[in-house]
Amino acid sequence: MTVQDALAGLQAVLGDRLSRSKSDLETHGASETHFPLTPPDAVAYPESTAEVAEIMKICARAQCPVIGWGAGTSLEGHGLAVMGGVAVDFSRMDKVLELRAEDMQVRVQPGLTREALNHELRSTGLFFPVDPGANATLGGMAATRASGTTAVRYGTMAENVLALEAVLADGTVIRTGSGARKSSSGYDLTRLLIGSEGTLALITDLTLRLQGQPEAVAAATCAFAKIGDAVDCVIATIQAGLPMARIEFIDAATARAVNAYSGSDLPEMPHLLVEFHGSPSSVEADAAVFGELASDMNGQAFQWASHEEDRTALWAMRHHAYWAILASRKGCKAIVTDMCVPISRLAEAVDSTAEDIAQVGFEGPILGHVGDGNFHAVLLIDPAAPDDWEKAKRIANTMAERALAMGGTITGEHGVGMGKLHLMEAEHGAAWQVMAEVKRALDPGNILNPGKVVHWGGNK
Repeated sequence: MTVQDALAGLQAVLGDRLSRSKSDLETHGASETHFPLTPPDAVAYPESTAEVAEIMKICARAQCPVIGWGAGTSLEGHGLAVMGGVAVDFSRMDKVLELRAEDMQVRVQPGLTREALNHELRSTGLFFPVDPGANATLGGMAATRASGTTAVRYGTMAENVLALEAVLADGTVIRTGSGARKSSSGYDLTRLLIGSEGTLALITDLTLRLQGQPEAVAAATCAFAKIGDAVDCVIATIQAGLPMARIEFIDAATARAVNAYSGSDLPEMPHLLVEFHGSPSSVEADAAVFGELASDMNGQAFQWASHEEDRTALWAMRHHAYWAILASRKGCKAIVTDMCVPISRLAEAVDSTAEDIAQVGFEGPILGHVGDGNFHAVLLIDPAAPDDWEKAKRIANTMAERALAMGGTITGEHGVGMGKLHLMEAEHGAAWQVMAEVKRALDPGNILNPGKVVHWGGNK
C-alpha cells in the first residue's frame, strides 16, 4: 500500500471528515514560531476512539505517518508533518465524559480545551489547575507534558493526569492508570505517554485530577530595579516555604511590550507577578510575608489586584506577553527557547542569559515561570537577516548548555519536537538510546510523529 492508498481507505471510513483542502493543510502545517510551513497530505477529524484505531490500522498497513493535532500551540515544531502523512485533528473529540466530583476527578476527550473544561466545572466548586497560557487542548497538554503559571503550586500535567486511553501505532487500544490515587502495579505507562509528543501513541481519553476552587485569591505586581533582585526575591520566597499559586517574572523589555499591547501601565522595569490561594486569613498572611521579602530585595511599585476582573486582566496580560513581544517589532519572527535549572542557580542563569543577548545586540525579552526555575527567552530575528538567525541559535544552544552545566534541563516545558532534537544526547546520554528502543518497540514502522524526540536509528 502507498500513502495514496491509505488516504483512499481513510476517505471510505471518514467521508468528508478527511480533508485535503489547501486551507486545512496549511492550518495544520503552520507553527507559532520560526518553523516553515510544512503541510500534511491530509487532515482527519475522528469522532471516537474506534475511528482513531481504524485510522492507525489503515496508516500502519501503508506505512503512512500520523501526527496528532490539538490546538497547534506548541513551540518546537511538534505538530509538523516533516515526512508527510495524516494530521489527526481531535477537535471533534471535545466532550466531558464523566465527572466524579466526590473523587475530585474528571474524564475527558483529548480535544477539550482547558478553558472549556473549567467553564464546565464552574458550578462544582472544582477547577483544573494546569495553565500554560494558551488555550491548549488537554490531549495536547498531556502529550507535551505542559505546565505553566500555576505549576509552582499544582504541578505539571505529569502530576495531574491519573489515567489515559491511547491508540498504539498498530491500532491497539490500551488503558493506563486508574482512578486510584496511587498504584505499585507494573510499569507506569501513563507517565511514559505523558510528554512523548505523540511519538508512541495517540491519546483519546484522559482522567484528570481536579482541585477545589480557593476561598480567597489575591494577586500583585512588584517592580525591581535589577533582574537579579527580582530573581533573588523568588529564591527567598520559595526557600521560605510560601505556598505561591503563581510567581512569574518579566523583564523591562517585556513590561514595555505588554504596556503597548495590553494598555497596562507597568513601570518599565523587571517585575514579579504573584498570586496567592487559600483562606482569607492565609492569603493575607502569605501576602504580608511576600511583601516583606520583596521590600528586603528592593521591590517597589507594589500593586494589588484583589478583584476578579483585575486579576483576570493581569494574567491575560502575562499570557499575551509573547504576542506583545512579537508586536513590538513588526515583521520579526521569534525563536522562543526555554531552560529550567535548580532554584539556587536561577539568578545566575537569568543574568547570564541577559548578558548573552545584550552582547549580540538584538532584542530578546526574558520572562517565565521562575517559581520552578523555568524561564523563556523570546529571541526576535529579522527573517531577511541570516546573521540574526545564527546569533539566536547560538544563544539558544548556549542557554541549553548552561542549563545542563547547572544540573538543569534543556527545556522545562516547551518540549523537544524537532527544535531541540540535537540537544537530547547532551542531556540524556545513553538514556536517549533507551528512548529510541522504546519508540522502536511500540512503533516499529516509525509512523507516529516521525522526526521528533528521538532519532529513529538511535544516532545523530
